[in-house]
Amino acid sequence: MTDIPRQQQEWPGRTDALHPAPDHGETSWTGRSRLAGRRALVTGGDSGIGRAVALTFAQEGARVVITHLAEEADDARQTVEAVRAAGGSADAVVADLRTHDAVHALADEVRERLGGLDVLVCNAAYQMTHDRLEDFPPEQVERTFATNVFSTFWLVSELAGDLEESGGNVVVTTSVQAYQPSEHLLDYAASKAALTNLVVNLAQDLGPRGVRVNAVAPGPVWTPLIPATMSPDKVEGFGSDTPLGRVGQPVEVAAAFVFLASEEASYVSGSVLGVTGGKPVF
Repeated sequence: MTDIPRQQQEWPGRTDALHPAPDHGETSWTGRSRLAGRRALVTGGDSGIGRAVALTFAQEGARVVITHLAEEADDARQTVEAVRAAGGSADAVVADLRTHDAVHALADEVRERLGGLDVLVCNAAYQMTHDRLEDFPPEQVERTFATNVFSTFWLVSELAGDLEESGGNVVVTTSVQAYQPSEHLLDYAASKAALTNLVVNLAQDLGPRGVRVNAVAPGPVWTPLIPATMSPDKVEGFGSDTPLGRVGQPVEVAAAFVFLASEEASYVSGSVLGVTGGKPVF
């Protein structure tokens, strides 16, 4: 892939403004019916990894509901259109998951739209970078943990019964930041470390109920979050410091989600699968 040039966007960023354009699997993914008949919820499914997961899941036969913030409506619409263009089924729901009330309402909405749930993908995330510890605003730290950690805890709690009934599973987006934290992502990295711990604990708790819980830890991946939350000098060459020497594409991360959500991973639980271009996740 071409090296990433300097660029910047206003938060939360737009997919169609990324240069070069990312690959979500629109034409590169070949479905093999690995999720045929499954019902999936993908939070933060409007762009980036979430869009790729929604698209690949749909191409594998799943019915998908994605969530997005109101500010991300255009990207969410494009995700739904891409899924439908590929012959799949998807709906979008506006949801800010920082409160338990919002999560509870989403769980009810999912049951109404899908009639139950087989795969829960907790992918919604928030990050913002700063160079000094003193520059991290308290409200940002609270937002980061509420979006990344609290919403995941509450979603699994709200939907555990549905997943138990269907023999379903959970896949959580963590990050290489949980293992190799960057100083300019202090709160984000800490939230991803918390999620890694939560995934292992949830696997122990829900295993006896027949529910698998796993995580995917991406490395540097080309999504709108990057130019929308990082300075142009950090965006330039993004991902070139990996052993593979390049940034990852969203579809390359989505492949791990497909595996973990499918029966191919029927004996995999409590695991973190790194998709990092060679950066360690242990």
